[in-house]
Amino acid sequence: MMPVRSTTTAAQQTALVLLRTLVGWHFLYEGYFKLLRPAWGRDGEPLAAWSAAGYLKASTGPLAGMFHALGDAPWIGALDTMIAGGLVLIGLSLMLGLFTRVGCAAALLMLAMFYVSAIPMSGLPEPRAEGVYLIVNKNLIEAAGVFVLLLFPTGQFAGLDRWVRDMRRPQASMSEVQA
Repeated sequence: MMPVRSTTTAAQQTALVLLRTLVGWHFLYEGYFKLLRPAWGRDGEPLAAWSAAGYLKASTGPLAGMFHALGDAPWIGALDTMIAGGLVLIGLSLMLGLFTRVGCAAALLMLAMFYVSAIPMSGLPEPRAEGVYLIVNKNLIEAAGVFVLLLFPTGQFAGLDRWVRDMRRPQASMSEVQA
């Protein structure tokens, strides 16, 4: 195997692959949990199935009208499955380093939609929010991390993209090797 030609050091490549893996895990587990039905609470009682409807109906961003309409759509169940499935596929792509650029682009699109649906503008505590945000929140930070990953061939550093590349490369014949 030929190493990837890069001006990045081994430590930088390791850090980028670690970032890719952690972001991938976050996407994978978010999607897995949303697909897990039924889910069970600490008291052993079944939890209500996850749905994006509440999040979409609570949208306050510049596209709030569109998100509200999606939250009220009769096919919200199909949208829920698409979101959860998309999260799982993105997570697998990033964790495995397979079709990494496509996975990063899809992650950026999804994170951008999450961000514009509820841009934090108040700087005050919000119901169901993990912290207090003003303009910058975890979706925007994760999107910045994914953008960095998009700029580097991390699947070529460590991942199945490297294997796919090597499989596509024509193998030298024995006469070429002996020459």
